[in-house]
Amino acid sequence: MPKEFAVSQNYPNPFNPTTTIAYQVPVDAKVIMEVYNIAGQKVSELVNQDMSAGYYTANFGASNLSSGVYIYRVVAIDKASGNNFSSIKKMMLLK
Repeated sequence: MPKEFAVSQNYPNPFNPTTTIAYQVPVDAKVIMEVYNIAGQKVSELVNQDMSAGYYTANFGASNLSSGVYIYRVVAIDKASGNNFSSIKKMMLLK
């Protein structure tokens, strides 16, 4: 089991048209993963659910989006303590 919340850089990066984001959850938590364009508009919600402790991946398909920089944000709320974890990373779509 993981010891801490963590989010990896997407792979591959730059990508076209899909990429994978790995993350780990050390305790039962509500996990939300969203993708935003560089203007701050939400373009996709990849995860929004309660998850058990473990290692996970999320796939992001961007065939309907234009080339550019996108930002993915992961928020996890520990169900037992209410503590929050947040991480933000950039990725690049090249078509």
